[in-house]
Parts: sequence; structure tokens; C-alpha cells
Amino acid sequence: MVTVAASKFLGLIRDRLLVHTFTPDQTAIFLAAFRLPDLIFQLMIVGAVSVAFIPIFTDYLHHKNEEQAFDFASDVLNTVLLFFTIFSLLAIIFAFPLTGLIVPGFSASQRDLTAGLTRVIFLGQVLLVIGAFFASIGQAYQRFIVPALAAMFYNVGIILGILLLSPSVGIYGPAFGVIIGALLHVAIQLPLISALNFRHKFRLNFFSEGIKEVWGMMSIRTIGVAVEQINETVGVVLASLISASSVTYLTFAQHLQTVPIGLFGATLAQAALPVLATERAKGETESFKATLLTTMHQIMFLSLPATAMLIVLRRPAVRLVFGASQFDWTSTELTGKTVAFLAIGLAAQSVAMLLVRGFYALKDTRTPLIVSLISVSLNIILSLLFVRWLQLGVWSLGLSYAIASNLSLLLLLAFLNQKVGGFSWRELFAPEAKMGFAAAVSALALYLPAKALDQPSILNTQRVINLIALTGIASLFGLSVYLLLVWALRVRELETFGGLLKKLYRMPFNVKSQEMVQEPESI
Repeated sequence: MVTVAASKFLGLIRDRLLVHTFTPDQTAIFLAAFRLPDLIFQLMIVGAVSVAFIPIFTDYLHHKNEEQAFDFASDVLNTVLLFFTIFSLLAIIFAFPLTGLIVPGFSASQRDLTAGLTRVIFLGQVLLVIGAFFASIGQAYQRFIVPALAAMFYNVGIILGILLLSPSVGIYGPAFGVIIGALLHVAIQLPLISALNFRHKFRLNFFSEGIKEVWGMMSIRTIGVAVEQINETVGVVLASLISASSVTYLTFAQHLQTVPIGLFGATLAQAALPVLATERAKGETESFKATLLTTMHQIMFLSLPATAMLIVLRRPAVRLVFGASQFDWTSTELTGKTVAFLAIGLAAQSVAMLLVRGFYALKDTRTPLIVSLISVSLNIILSLLFVRWLQLGVWSLGLSYAIASNLSLLLLLAFLNQKVGGFSWRELFAPEAKMGFAAAVSALALYLPAKALDQPSILNTQRVINLIALTGIASLFGLSVYLLLVWALRVRELETFGGLLKKLYRMPFNVKSQEMVQEPESI
């Protein structure tokens, strides 16, 4: 959670520097230039690394030997790097027509600039492929700190590009920053990779046993990633048809909304997966259901008040994070409105991360894919309806995404309920009802002090310190009401997290090492 928080924080700093240095239209061009490189990277690298490479590499380490494991790693890296480079070269050559498909609402000059930035970003993505494989090797050896730092330094590179290069090369500064970030991503991992004795071999072996396993495991996951990327791309396409700056508003709203999702949904779901897999392997169905429900309630306990805060305090939040000289009140209002509608699906997206891992623990990858296809189809249909037929603003893309996210949650829950023999409906919905009521009341508790304090005679929120004070006071009051209500309603998760905080407070801070130090003998 700490590393996710740090990475998200750096991402928000990057976004603020972008809108401080460039107009929303210029920022939109840079953000749109990321779509094509990220699409290819996600399809080829995320599918290979997250699903296939790490488990097969680990299997080689435990059941064969390290040399064979490193040969397998070299085969995969060389193969993927070759194909990624080929696709990147084709994308660089045809960047302009491809960009026209992604941002049809941009003018010719904007599309030309987007294509130029896309070509630069692709150079950084090629380096990032190497960094991604270095990170996966480190994780296979249970080394997590350095890969986490590498991901943070990628954002640092973009920030350096904005600060140091933008004064001379303009919007190309953050694009060159992508290359700097990718270099840092690789460089910071080199000492760890060297310490693990990894030796890369320059060879191509398309038909090795390990490569065949990777292709087999990638198939379904790659389809799932493709569906997600189509969803993201359609959002950018439709936002560009509203206005160029709408791409900035939608992207920044998504960045702000995904902070609590990453902190609460992703981390707790990731922690629950090995427990769920163990219980499933032992045939402990009731324990499996209990773990799933407990973790789901914990995610809801944290994500529901976050939803209330983003909806009620959307304008102060956007102003604090993105408020800059080039990000005017209209930009703040449109981004805030989009954040509020996206937040309606925040809890659903967070819990869905857990439910998908529940299916994975049951060795079922097809059901989550089917649900994803249904929800993405609904999102695309609603987005087209809102933007092209009803002519609604960029905020409607947030609404369609929230509706699709909530449908996805209901479908996942219904299918999982059948798969495990049924949940206790009382245990499933009673805690959610209590927490939902508490969150609704806390939203009102957030609104009242925020409205009362946002007066020139009380707190002039044109000043940053006063804006921080307003947000802090309203948040503290709203969270206090939420905690008081869940305590009165005897929501068990309050006791769970209270106990965790006590343990953390009492825990001694010791950095343990396997190094043995022999005390010198007295003379």
C-alpha cells in the first residue's frame, strides 16, 4: 500500500506539473500520445509478465536449475522485445493515420503533434520492456523493494522532463522524460539483477518448451487486456470528439479516482489471493467464502467514505491536485463533475478486483472475461449514446463507466455465488447496508462544513492554505460522523482496522538481516 501510495502521489505531481506548464489542450495532446504505445505495451508485456512469465520462471527455479531458468528468461525477453520493436517501428511509421483513429476530434496540427510525441514515447516503451522483465525476475526471487522503486522512478523521469526540458523543447519535454524514466527504470534494477547472477543471452528460440507455455497461458489474459484497452481507447476517442481539452479532463478524473481504488481495492485483493487459493486447494469452501466476504467488507469499509469525499469535495480535490495557472475554473468544474460520476463506481471497481481474484483462485479465467466483455460493451454503448446522440459533456463518460462498473460487480457476485454454492445473503448484504447508510450520512456531514466555510468572509479559498484547511476540516468532520455511525451500527470492520492500527503502533521498527555479525573478543 505504501509503494502504491507513493507511485500514485508522484503521478499526481506529474499531472499537476503538466497543467502548470501547458494548457489543457496541450496536455491532452501529450496524454493522447500515450494511448497507442500503452495499448501495445499492455497487450504484449502485461499479458506475458503478469500471467505467464513469473509462474513459469519460478517453476524452472524450483524444479530445474538456475541456468535453465535464465535461458528461459532470455528466450522470453528476446522474443517479446523483438516483436514489440517490430510493432513499435510499424506504429512509428504509421503514427499519423493511427493517431487520427484515436483522436478524430483533434485538428490536423494537433494530430500531427500527437503523432510526433507518440514516436518519441515508443522509444521509451522499448526500454520499459527490459525494465518490466527485470522487475519480474526480481519478484520471482521475492525481491519487491527495487521493482517498486523502479516504477516510482519512471514517473520521476517524466517529472524531470517537464521541469528541465520543457522550457527549451515545449511539450516534447515530458515525452523525452518518458525515455529518461524508462532508463531510470532499467538502471535502478541493474545492481539487483547483477546480484542475482542473471546473465542475458542474445539468442532467439521461438519454439522452446518455455516459450510455448508462455503463449498458451497468455491467450485468455491477452483477450481480457485487449477488452480493457478497447474500453480505454473508446473513452479517449469520444472525449476528443467533445473537445481536445476533454481528453485532459477525463484522464485527470480517472487518475484521481483510481488513487483509492489502487490503495484499497488492489492491495487488499492482492493480499487475499494466496489465502483464497490455499483454502480452495484444501477444499475448505466455507473458509473460502468467509475470507471472500470479510475482505469484501473491508474494501467497502474503506472505499465508501472515499466515494463520499470525492463526490462532495470534488472541486476542492481537483483544485488542490491539479489547480494551476493554466487550469482555470471551467477546467476544474468539468474535471470535478467527471470525478463525481466516476466515483459512483469506485466501490464497485474496488470490490470487483477481489471477486476476479476469487475466480482466479478457483482456476476460472473465463467467467471474469465474459463479465468484462458484457460491461465493456455496455460502457461503449452508453458512452456513444450520451456523447454522440444526447450531446452530453465529458462527465457523461464517467457516468457510463460507473453504470458499467456496478453491473460488472453484480454479475461477478451472481456467478461467484453459484460457483461456491451460495453465500449467506444476510452476511453478504447486512454490513454493506450499514456502511452505505453511514457513508450517505457522512456525505451530508462533509457538505455542510464545506459549504459553510467556503465564504470569502470566513475562508478565502483562492489561497491554497485556506483550501487545504477547508478540505481538512470537512474531511475530518465527515469521517468522524462515518466512524461514529459504523461504531453505533456495530460494523465489525471498525474493530478489525482498529486492532490493526494498535498492532502497527506497538510494532517495533527493526530492519532484520540474514547477515551474521560476530562480536569481537575482549582483549
